[in-house]
Amino acid sequence: METRVAIAAIIVENPDSVAPLNELLHEYSRYIIGRMGIPYKEKGISIISIAMDAPQDAISALTGKIGRLKGVSTKTTYSNH
Repeated sequence: METRVAIAAIIVENPDSVAPLNELLHEYSRYIIGRMGIPYKEKGISIISIAMDAPQDAISALTGKIGRLKGVSTKTTYSNH
C-alpha cells in the first residue's frame, strides 16, 4: 500500500483530552516516525507535532479523530512524495 509522509500539528487546550489523545496516538503508533511535545505553561496549553509515514486513509482517520477531541485542534501538511 502506498504511503505518504505527513506532519500533524496539534494544540491541546483541554487537559482532560490528553489521555484520549495519547490512546489515539498509541493506536496509530505503527505509522508514527517521531513525536515532539512542548508544554507551554504560561498559556496552559500543549503543542505537539507528529511525523507520520502512513496510507492517506490512516492519516485522515487519525487526524479526524484528534480533531473531534474537546479542546484539541490539529492541522496536517503532506509531502509531495
